[in-house]
Amino acid sequence: MTPATSKRLVLVGATGMVGGYALRYALDDDTVKTVTAIVRRKLGISHPKLREVLHADFADCSTLSSALSGQDAAVFCLGTYTGTVSDAELRKVTVAYTIEFARVLHGASPEAAFSFLSGNGADPTGKSRIAFARYKGEAENALIAAGFPSVYLFRPAYIYPVEPRKEPNFTYRILRAIYPAFRVPFPNLVVRADELAHAMVDAVVRGSERGNRVFENRDIRALVKAIHPYTR
Repeated sequence: MTPATSKRLVLVGATGMVGGYALRYALDDDTVKTVTAIVRRKLGISHPKLREVLHADFADCSTLSSALSGQDAAVFCLGTYTGTVSDAELRKVTVAYTIEFARVLHGASPEAAFSFLSGNGADPTGKSRIAFARYKGEAENALIAAGFPSVYLFRPAYIYPVEPRKEPNFTYRILRAIYPAFRVPFPNLVVRADELAHAMVDAVVRGSERGNRVFENRDIRALVKAIHPYTR
Protein backbone atom coordinates (compact mmCIF):
# COMPACT_ATOMS: atom_id res chain seq x y z
CA MET A 1 0.00 0.00 0.00
CA THR A 2 1.22 3.48 -0.81
CA PRO A 3 0.01 6.96 0.16
CA ALA A 4 -2.76 8.30 -2.04
CA THR A 5 -4.41 11.59 -2.81
CA SER A 6 -7.46 12.35 -0.70
CA LYS A 7 -10.39 10.06 -1.46
CA ARG A 8 -14.15 10.35 -1.24
CA LEU A 9 -15.38 7.38 0.74
CA VAL A 10 -18.85 5.90 1.13
CA LEU A 11 -19.51 3.74 4.17
CA VAL A 12 -22.36 1.31 4.80
CA GLY A 13 -22.88 -0.12 8.27
CA ALA A 14 -21.54 2.80 10.28
CA THR A 15 -23.88 2.06 13.20
CA GLY A 16 -22.40 -1.44 13.61
CA MET A 17 -19.31 -2.51 15.52
CA VAL A 18 -16.76 -2.64 12.68
CA GLY A 19 -18.48 0.09 10.68
CA GLY A 20 -18.39 2.42 13.68
CA TYR A 21 -14.63 2.08 13.97
CA ALA A 22 -14.27 2.50 10.21
CA LEU A 23 -16.23 5.75 10.40
CA ARG A 24 -14.11 7.22 13.20
CA TYR A 25 -10.89 6.16 11.54
CA ALA A 26 -11.89 7.57 8.14
CA LEU A 27 -12.94 10.90 9.64
CA ASP A 28 -9.51 11.24 11.29
CA ASP A 29 -7.59 10.07 8.20
CA ASP A 30 -6.00 12.84 6.12
CA THR A 31 -6.18 10.66 3.01
CA VAL A 32 -10.00 10.69 3.23
CA LYS A 33 -11.57 13.87 1.89
CA THR A 34 -15.23 13.12 2.62
CA VAL A 35 -17.22 10.29 4.19
CA THR A 36 -20.75 9.59 2.99
CA ALA A 37 -22.41 7.32 5.56
CA ILE A 38 -25.49 5.46 4.31
CA VAL A 39 -27.49 4.66 7.44
CA ARG A 40 -30.94 3.56 8.51
CA ARG A 41 -30.86 5.66 11.67
CA LYS A 42 -29.07 8.85 12.60
CA LEU A 43 -25.49 8.56 13.82
CA GLY A 44 -25.80 11.38 16.32
CA ILE A 45 -22.43 12.91 15.48
CA SER A 46 -21.26 15.90 13.47
CA HIS A 47 -18.04 16.32 11.51
CA PRO A 48 -17.05 18.64 8.64
CA LYS A 49 -16.07 15.64 6.48
CA LEU A 50 -19.23 13.66 7.20
CA ARG A 51 -22.34 13.50 5.01
CA GLU A 52 -25.12 11.40 6.49
CA VAL A 53 -27.70 9.86 4.15
CA LEU A 54 -30.71 8.12 5.67
CA HIS A 55 -31.94 5.10 3.71
CA ALA A 56 -34.51 2.70 5.10
CA ASP A 57 -34.61 -0.20 2.63
CA PHE A 58 -31.40 -1.70 1.23
CA ALA A 59 -33.45 -4.04 -0.93
CA ASP A 60 -33.82 -1.04 -3.25
CA CYS A 61 -30.91 1.42 -3.42
CA SER A 62 -32.00 3.20 -6.60
CA THR A 63 -32.64 6.48 -4.77
CA LEU A 64 -29.00 6.50 -3.59
CA SER A 65 -27.62 7.02 -7.08
CA SER A 66 -27.01 10.74 -6.56
CA ALA A 67 -25.37 10.29 -3.15
CA LEU A 68 -23.12 7.56 -4.53
CA SER A 69 -21.97 9.57 -7.54
CA GLY A 70 -18.31 10.57 -7.65
CA GLN A 71 -17.12 8.23 -4.92
CA ASP A 72 -13.58 6.86 -4.99
CA ALA A 73 -14.00 4.06 -2.48
CA ALA A 74 -16.57 2.07 -0.54
CA VAL A 75 -16.44 0.17 2.74
CA PHE A 76 -19.39 -2.19 3.20
CA CYS A 77 -19.89 -3.51 6.75
CA LEU A 78 -23.62 -4.18 6.74
CA GLY A 79 -24.51 -7.57 8.15
CA THR A 80 -26.21 -9.62 10.84
CA TYR A 81 -25.31 -12.50 13.15
CA THR A 82 -26.12 -16.13 12.39
CA GLY A 83 -28.78 -17.40 14.75
CA THR A 84 -30.29 -14.01 15.44
CA VAL A 85 -32.47 -13.95 12.29
CA SER A 86 -34.18 -16.47 10.02
CA ASP A 87 -32.28 -18.10 7.17
CA ALA A 88 -34.24 -16.04 4.65
CA GLU A 89 -33.37 -12.81 6.46
CA LEU A 90 -29.71 -13.85 6.75
CA ARG A 91 -29.48 -14.36 2.99
CA LYS A 92 -31.33 -11.13 2.26
CA VAL A 93 -28.99 -9.03 4.40
CA THR A 94 -25.82 -10.87 3.40
CA VAL A 95 -26.42 -11.35 -0.33
CA ALA A 96 -29.35 -9.31 -1.66
CA TYR A 97 -28.46 -6.07 0.11
CA THR A 98 -24.83 -6.33 -0.97
CA ILE A 99 -25.71 -6.99 -4.60
CA GLU A 100 -28.25 -4.17 -4.74
CA PHE A 101 -25.90 -1.61 -3.20
CA ALA A 102 -23.05 -2.69 -5.50
CA ARG A 103 -25.33 -2.37 -8.53
CA VAL A 104 -26.20 1.25 -7.79
CA LEU A 105 -22.68 2.19 -6.66
CA HIS A 106 -21.12 0.79 -9.83
CA GLY A 107 -23.59 2.69 -11.95
CA ALA A 108 -22.83 5.94 -10.14
CA SER A 109 -19.08 5.46 -9.46
CA PRO A 110 -17.75 2.67 -11.69
CA GLU A 111 -14.11 3.32 -10.74
CA ALA A 112 -14.64 3.02 -6.99
CA ALA A 113 -12.60 0.47 -5.01
CA PHE A 114 -14.70 -1.78 -2.75
CA SER A 115 -13.93 -3.26 0.71
CA PHE A 116 -16.37 -5.96 1.82
CA LEU A 117 -16.75 -7.43 5.30
CA SER A 118 -17.05 -11.13 4.53
CA GLY A 119 -16.15 -13.84 7.05
CA ASN A 120 -13.88 -16.73 7.87
CA GLY A 121 -14.86 -19.79 5.86
CA ALA A 122 -16.69 -17.89 3.13
CA ASP A 123 -17.31 -20.42 0.35
CA PRO A 124 -17.51 -19.07 -3.23
CA THR A 125 -18.23 -22.61 -4.49
CA GLY A 126 -21.57 -22.71 -2.67
CA LYS A 127 -20.89 -26.23 -1.39
CA SER A 128 -20.58 -25.48 2.31
CA ARG A 129 -23.25 -26.87 4.63
CA ILE A 130 -23.00 -23.68 6.66
CA ALA A 131 -25.46 -21.05 5.42
CA PHE A 132 -23.30 -18.12 6.52
CA ALA A 133 -20.34 -19.46 4.51
CA ARG A 134 -22.45 -20.04 1.39
CA TYR A 135 -24.07 -16.62 1.55
CA LYS A 136 -20.83 -14.75 2.13
CA GLY A 137 -19.29 -16.66 -0.78
CA GLU A 138 -22.24 -15.79 -2.98
CA ALA A 139 -21.89 -12.11 -2.08
CA GLU A 140 -18.14 -12.24 -2.81
CA ASN A 141 -18.79 -13.72 -6.25
CA ALA A 142 -21.34 -11.04 -7.04
CA LEU A 143 -18.97 -8.23 -6.06
CA ILE A 144 -16.16 -9.61 -8.19
CA ALA A 145 -18.57 -9.89 -11.12
CA ALA A 146 -19.92 -6.35 -10.61
CA GLY A 147 -17.07 -4.75 -12.53
CA PHE A 148 -15.27 -2.67 -9.90
CA PRO A 149 -11.55 -2.17 -10.65
CA SER A 150 -10.61 -3.43 -7.17
CA VAL A 151 -12.55 -5.55 -4.69
CA TYR A 152 -11.04 -6.37 -1.29
CA LEU A 153 -12.71 -9.28 0.49
CA PHE A 154 -12.04 -9.38 4.23
CA ARG A 155 -12.54 -12.74 5.96
CA PRO A 156 -11.95 -12.24 9.69
CA ALA A 157 -12.26 -15.08 12.19
CA TYR A 158 -13.36 -14.00 15.68
CA ILE A 159 -13.71 -10.21 15.82
CA TYR A 160 -12.90 -8.91 19.31
CA PRO A 161 -15.33 -6.05 20.15
CA VAL A 162 -12.73 -4.00 22.16
CA GLU A 163 -15.41 -1.87 23.82
CA PRO A 164 -18.01 -3.45 26.13
CA ARG A 165 -21.28 -4.34 24.41
CA LYS A 166 -24.26 -6.67 24.72
CA GLU A 167 -23.09 -9.85 23.00
CA PRO A 168 -25.48 -11.35 20.41
CA ASN A 169 -25.40 -14.86 21.90
CA PHE A 170 -23.76 -17.18 24.46
CA THR A 171 -20.94 -18.21 22.12
CA TYR A 172 -19.82 -14.63 21.70
CA ARG A 173 -19.92 -14.11 25.47
CA ILE A 174 -17.57 -17.08 25.90
CA LEU A 175 -15.24 -15.92 23.11
CA ARG A 176 -14.99 -12.46 24.62
CA ALA A 177 -14.16 -13.93 28.02
CA ILE A 178 -11.35 -16.19 26.75
CA TYR A 179 -9.96 -13.73 24.18
CA PRO A 180 -6.99 -12.49 26.29
CA ALA A 181 -5.67 -16.04 26.67
CA PHE A 182 -6.81 -17.36 23.29
CA ARG A 183 -5.10 -14.67 21.18
CA VAL A 184 -1.62 -15.57 22.45
CA PRO A 185 -1.41 -19.14 21.07
CA PHE A 186 -3.84 -18.49 18.18
CA PRO A 187 -3.18 -14.93 16.92
CA ASN A 188 -4.41 -15.68 13.41
CA LEU A 189 -7.83 -16.78 14.64
CA VAL A 190 -8.71 -13.40 16.17
CA VAL A 191 -8.63 -9.76 15.17
CA ARG A 192 -9.61 -6.58 17.00
CA ALA A 193 -12.66 -4.80 15.58
CA ASP A 194 -10.83 -1.48 15.35
CA GLU A 195 -7.85 -2.99 13.53
CA LEU A 196 -10.13 -4.80 11.06
CA ALA A 197 -11.91 -1.51 10.37
CA HIS A 198 -8.60 0.30 9.83
CA ALA A 199 -7.48 -2.37 7.36
CA MET A 200 -10.71 -2.14 5.38
CA VAL A 201 -10.39 1.64 5.06
CA ASP A 202 -6.67 1.54 4.31
CA ALA A 203 -7.16 -1.00 1.52
CA VAL A 204 -9.48 1.24 -0.49
CA VAL A 205 -7.93 4.64 0.20
CA ARG A 206 -4.25 3.68 0.03
CA GLY A 207 -4.29 0.77 -2.40
CA SER A 208 -2.44 1.49 -5.63
CA GLU A 209 -2.83 -1.83 -7.46
CA ARG A 210 -6.01 -2.65 -9.34
CA GLY A 211 -7.49 -6.09 -8.99
CA ASN A 212 -9.28 -8.31 -6.49
CA ARG A 213 -7.78 -9.68 -3.31
CA VAL A 214 -8.89 -11.90 -0.44
CA PHE A 215 -7.65 -11.04 3.05
CA GLU A 216 -7.87 -13.98 5.44
CA ASN A 217 -7.45 -13.28 9.15
CA ARG A 218 -3.64 -13.54 9.07
CA ASP A 219 -3.54 -11.21 6.04
CA ILE A 220 -5.68 -8.63 7.85
CA ARG A 221 -3.28 -8.62 10.79
CA ALA A 222 -0.30 -8.32 8.44
CA LEU A 223 -1.92 -5.39 6.61
CA VAL A 224 -2.52 -3.55 9.86
CA LYS A 225 1.08 -4.06 10.99
CA ALA A 226 2.45 -2.98 7.60
CA ILE A 227 0.66 0.36 7.72
CA HIS A 228 0.63 0.80 11.51
CA PRO A 229 3.83 -0.94 12.69
CA TYR A 230 3.31 0.01 16.33
CA THR A 231 -0.11 -1.58 16.59
CA ARG A 232 -0.86 -4.29 19.17
